[in-house]
Amino acid sequence: MKEKPNMILTGREIEITDSKNKSLIGKKGRVIEETKNTIVMEEKNKRTKIIKTHVKLKILEENEEISGKKLARKIKNRIK
Repeated sequence: MKEKPNMILTGREIEITDSKNKSLIGKKGRVIEETKNTIVMEEKNKRTKIIKTHVKLKILEENEEISGKKLARKIKNRIK
């Protein structure tokens, strides 16, 4: 698993590959908002707020998996 903590997720298509909340596993959608601790994903006009530290996700365009724990920082501090 490659780790790319400096990437911006907003606008990217993702899939949840592992989660403490098992009902999230396998969900796919576009990230429409990202904060320090959460991601808001839209799937079929339904929005789901996801806690970053509870998931592993796959960026579908790049076919890469990343741990949400690596992303749980303010965006401006991650992309320096």
